[in-house]
Amino acid sequence: MSVTDTPRRDPVERDLTAAPSAPQAKAGRRPRPRIAFPLTARILAINVMALGVLVAGFFYLDHLQRDLMDAKLDALAREATLLAAALGDSAVDTAGTSEPGLDRTAAATLVHRLSLPIDTRALLFDADGTLAVDSWRLPMAPVQTTELPPPDEDRGVLGRAADAAYEWITARLPPRTTVPLHTEPSDPRADDLPKVLSALQGTAGQAMQRTADARLVAVVAAPIQPFRRVQGALLLVADAEDVLESVRNARFTILQAFCIALGITILLSLFFAGTITRPVRRLARAAERVRAGGGRKVAIPDFTARNDEIGRLSAALRDMTEALWVRMDAIERFVADVAHEVKNPLSSVLSAVDTARRVDDEEKRAKLLALVGEDVKRLDRLLSQIADASKIDTELARAQLEPVDIRAMLTTLAEMQGAAASASDAPAATTTLEIEGEGPFAVLGVEDRLAQVLQNLVGNARSFSPPGGTVALGLRRDGAGVVVSVDDDGPGVPAGMEEAIFRRFYTFRPEGETFGAHSGLGLSISRQIAEAHGGRLACTNRYDSAGRVLGASFRLELPAAAPARSSEPG
Repeated sequence: MSVTDTPRRDPVERDLTAAPSAPQAKAGRRPRPRIAFPLTARILAINVMALGVLVAGFFYLDHLQRDLMDAKLDALAREATLLAAALGDSAVDTAGTSEPGLDRTAAATLVHRLSLPIDTRALLFDADGTLAVDSWRLPMAPVQTTELPPPDEDRGVLGRAADAAYEWITARLPPRTTVPLHTEPSDPRADDLPKVLSALQGTAGQAMQRTADARLVAVVAAPIQPFRRVQGALLLVADAEDVLESVRNARFTILQAFCIALGITILLSLFFAGTITRPVRRLARAAERVRAGGGRKVAIPDFTARNDEIGRLSAALRDMTEALWVRMDAIERFVADVAHEVKNPLSSVLSAVDTARRVDDEEKRAKLLALVGEDVKRLDRLLSQIADASKIDTELARAQLEPVDIRAMLTTLAEMQGAAASASDAPAATTTLEIEGEGPFAVLGVEDRLAQVLQNLVGNARSFSPPGGTVALGLRRDGAGVVVSVDDDGPGVPAGMEEAIFRRFYTFRPEGETFGAHSGLGLSISRQIAEAHGGRLACTNRYDSAGRVLGASFRLELPAAAPARSSEPG
């Protein structure tokens, strides 16, 4: 069963752009980009960078060292204040003298009895700035010792590597606090020590300083003034390397935690990246094999069980590849069908031309030329519809879909068919239209192509309906779709051929119709347009109560367009 479709006046469109040769196509192919930074390296760099920022912030924004220094100075200042008060009460000689002064013997005895820490040195100065007592030079003072660092062999390889890394990092950090140099002449005087001068003037002072051998010390000076009069100054110098050691230990603890976290981060990053990059690489390799012409034997890996983006990508690639092969199979079948259909009229033309060369009878020659003309027209009509069918998918893929009113289109079509039947002298089928419901009957699509489908269906029904018959058009809503029915009073569709009539180049025409008047593409194109719009086109027979065939019935289903939203504020 074919279709009496509206002839298209447009000539066959030809591609005037010459296809490039194989070397040119290969040379013009876009080169594949080289991967400078793989995805695994990027994920690893981002995760490690975030962890490194935290550790770097610990080195640069370190409040621990300042807090420990302040605590050290505060404790030493309290100790200096208590010792200065005790010296003011016990070591200032006021008996039998007009001017009280510092009793050096009593001060030395008091300093010794206080048992200062071995790393703390006490210096007492008279009111005139002369050194009176040095706790490290007293006869009973303990021997000063310096604890040496353990030998490198005891630290081990990892310990030495950690020390070297720590020293390398701290040596390149900008200094956070400037520590002045602490100088102690062999016979110091108050003039050599600014803090002592301030204490002799009644002002206590404290500071962190470094010795000549780069050791950190805490320096605190306090005035000795039992009767609101300064009788001397006390200077306490305590070793503060424990502060740096505490900071060092804290940093080593952070570094150890960083190393553990770094190892975990690297492993997790590699695992996480592997769950992404390995499937992507497999998908990319499979796509490359498909592009290289591997054929159907190339299977796209199935990761749909992952239920994530990789799974969706895998499903999309598999569907795309399957659609590609379906399209290629369709193209191959289409080319084979075209070659078969074109070969018949060409053979007829060649045979008629060859016969016309050998025939001398002008009447027979005129008949042969008329036959050639009919075959050429058939070829022209066939090639026009082939060109139309080949560009439908591309045209609909690029077209902007707009709401199309099917009721208005059917109404116009029914009026045109009625006017054409009235103007014709020959008896023709009557076209009726029945609309169920109030609608709306709008669908999203390309108006010209939908009109082509309706014209093909109506023209096909009229060609099979007997004179005086009826072509009944119906329109109704069915849920979320719009349904169009086209019924005729013809002989119907042969049993079992309900799907075959939609195949390309299939022809089943009424008796008496000229052979070759139809290409057999009308219904195939109509279904192709319907499916491109997300709909379907089917055909069945109509029967009476006795089971006799009353005619064919075509059913076109299209998804209804969503109702337009009102622009007025609600």
